[in-house]
Amino acid sequence: MTFPSPGGSLLTHPALPVSQPVRLRSRPESDLFPDPMTASLSLRARLFGPVSQFLLQPVLAAPAAEMRPKLERIAGLITRIPRGTRIESITLAGRPAEKLTPKGSGSRQVIYYMHGGAYLGGSPRTHRGMLAHIAQAAGATVIALDYRLAPEHPYPAALEDAVSGWKALLAQGIKPANLVLGGDSAGGNLALVTAIALRDAGLPLPAGLVLLSPWTDLSSSGASMGTRAERDRVLTVRGIDRAAREFANGLPLADPRLSPLFARLEGLPKTLIQVGDDEVLLDDSVRLADAARKAGVDVTIDLKPQLWHVWQVMAGWMPEADQAVAAIGSFVRSLSR
Repeated sequence: MTFPSPGGSLLTHPALPVSQPVRLRSRPESDLFPDPMTASLSLRARLFGPVSQFLLQPVLAAPAAEMRPKLERIAGLITRIPRGTRIESITLAGRPAEKLTPKGSGSRQVIYYMHGGAYLGGSPRTHRGMLAHIAQAAGATVIALDYRLAPEHPYPAALEDAVSGWKALLAQGIKPANLVLGGDSAGGNLALVTAIALRDAGLPLPAGLVLLSPWTDLSSSGASMGTRAERDRVLTVRGIDRAAREFANGLPLADPRLSPLFARLEGLPKTLIQVGDDEVLLDDSVRLADAARKAGVDVTIDLKPQLWHVWQVMAGWMPEADQAVAAIGSFVRSLSR
């Protein structure tokens, strides 16, 4: 499969006539932006929020060479694996990957997952704890791809790896109906652009998409880039902009190949989006849900007050993370019915 190089053209396809509503969980549609002082967080969330800001925010704003080892060390501090989880190092289409199988799982479902890290860092290891809990909640195997990273490997390297891995899973005999494609942050971007690439190439699509705080607009045009800048405990606007430019390979940042918010979304599978109200990327999720609804996609957006970027990594430590992971598990299980 080939992808348009920078400066190339995008394929266009007729829209698919589907119509489904956006469903907002936990919050009324008219109350997307509550007063953060009225929401109640657990004691652990009130503790881990400032800790996340102290540990993660400077690391994620750092150059890739500095970011990568520090993310691995931080992940080592918070990783908590459910008992009985089997973790295997595998190779998928020539790339390293991790396979996480929960204890007692008899399900045929597989979650094909793209880790976050601004396209500059992160790995299956940094996300191992969260993914092990997702595997347990869903009763499914998780396969996390270690795709190539910028700046050494800018666009479209990660997309090529993700699509090649998808083809390899199909070649192993895994049915598309048993596959769910997921990712967080930049990995949410990658999961979404991978689904779009599969659709455009006429390849089988997954049964569903799971997008955690997805980075869908690399041009940073959402209002929350300003309104949430002081509240975001993990990301900075400057760090996001630098990462976007290092990844873009000379493409305009609003190009739909980089920013799937502006891509054609018709024909994509059922989608779950989770996002925190205190994120600069809030509008990347809210606008994606609206655009997907208009394109006929069955989409649920789960928007949580006072929570930060990819709080789900605190699964096993924080009730809010455990609740989000449980919702992911329920969504994945629902796709097999």
